[in-house]
Order: sequence, then structure tokens, then C-alpha cells
Amino acid sequence: MSTTTALRRARTRTRTRGGVRYLLLTLFAVPWILVPFWMLLVNSFKTDAESSTLSLSWPHHWNAGANYAAVIHQGSYFTGLRNSLLVAVPTILAVLLFGSMAAWVYARSTSVSLRIAYYGTALSIVLPPAIIPTVYVLTQLGLNGSQLGYMLTIAGTRLGIVVFLATGFVRTLPTNFEEAAELDGASKWQTYRWMIMPMLTPVLATGAVMLVIGVWNDFYFALFLLRDASENTLPLTLYQFANSSVHGMRWNLVFAHVVLTSLPLLLVYAILQRRVLSGLTEGSTTG
Repeated sequence: MSTTTALRRARTRTRTRGGVRYLLLTLFAVPWILVPFWMLLVNSFKTDAESSTLSLSWPHHWNAGANYAAVIHQGSYFTGLRNSLLVAVPTILAVLLFGSMAAWVYARSTSVSLRIAYYGTALSIVLPPAIIPTVYVLTQLGLNGSQLGYMLTIAGTRLGIVVFLATGFVRTLPTNFEEAAELDGASKWQTYRWMIMPMLTPVLATGAVMLVIGVWNDFYFALFLLRDASENTLPLTLYQFANSSVHGMRWNLVFAHVVLTSLPLLLVYAILQRRVLSGLTEGSTTG
């Protein structure tokens, strides 16, 4: 058998395995992702009576314009969108910055105390949120009920995600470049800014997607920590809008609100999805 023939057969087998994997993923996605998404979308186009059946069929009477207009004008959508952006953007940027800086320190240090601090930070991923101690601390700081207190809480509870992903990745990087930069007189900040951060880009992109999902959809902390209706984020405006009707749940309007709430998430994922898989693969190494 010639080398060319062997290479062709190897490529064919690789393509076949890839096709099988895509087929299996598609079959998995249809019932668990596509069907719920279709139900959400198509029922947001229906009237109250039709949407109450929660079927997958096309609407007999299209009511999309009225539904989405009601969400925007009566559901405080733009207020929630503004507040969600004001909370999510600076919080995520701060978590990515400080989390990656802490990960660099954790990965390079041999200190026992820092190793303990690393495991304590990483444990925040799985530990349940404690709302009563959080309210107590914010009250002592004079931040309870404020948007700043809410942002600090969200940043603290999400920091472990970035630290866990980035620390595992930094540990796999050689120290030669950092040592050379130090010999050339570069400061710690310059080394981090021009060497470490660019190499962490895939991991930070993955962390950004995970953070956007968690921060954007946060309802638990927002319910307890935000008091002023003018500061409500999108999950809170959705909650209040869904419970505001005296005629029961209007599913067509609820679904329309969910669609509009999810649009920014879909946009972020579309932009960053190419880096997500590589970032998860690289950042999962913790040795």
C-alpha cells in the first residue's frame, strides 16, 4: 500500500469519525436544546389563548408585534437591559482582570498559604450562596440594597471560575519568558500585561462566556440585594412582569420577554464561541 493511499484512508476515517460526532451531538441537541428553543420562540408569536396550550405548532393568529411591544413598554425591558449592562460589563471585566492576576500568582507561588487560598477561592464554584451573611456584611459596609453592593457580591461569587480555569493554564506555561522579561527590567504589571494576558486569551474568553451566562441570568442575589425598582436587572423585570397580570400567567408575553432577555447572551456566544472549546481544554489542566 502506498503512502498516499494510507493518508487518504486516514483522512477518510477522521472525517467519518468527525461526522459521527456531529451527528450524535445534533441528535442530542434536538430534544434538549432545539425543541425548548422552538417552543419559546413560536409561543412568543401567539395570542394569549393559543400560547396557554404551550404547543409547538405555528400560531393561527400572529400577535408578535403586540407581544414584543407590550414587553418593551409595559415590561420595563429597556430599564432592565440598561441595569443588566451596567452590572454585567464592569463586573465581568473586573473578575477577568483580578481573577487572571490572582491565577498567575497562585500558579507561580510555592507558598502553602497561597495554595490554601487558591483552593478556598476555587471552592466558591461549588459552595451554595449564603445570603444572610452577605446581607450582614453589606449592611456593615453601608452597601446593602445598592447596585455597588450587588456588583461586589456577584464578583466575589464568580471569581473562582476564572481563577480555576486560568491557574491550571498558567501552570502549563514555561517560566522562561517571564524570567527573561524580569532580567530586561520589566515590572510585574508589564510582564502580566504584555506576556501573560495575551496567552490567557482563550481561557479568559471561556471564562467570559461562563460569567456572562451566570451574571446576566442571576436572579437569586438580585431579588434580595436590589431594592429600588429603577435598578432592577432583566431577570427581576421578567419576574415582576410575569406576576403583574391579574388574569393569570400570559405565556406569550413571558416568552417574548425571555427571547429579548436572551438575545445579548446569544450575541456574546456567537462572538466568543470559537475560543470556548480551546479555552476549556487548556484551562482544565490543573497540574
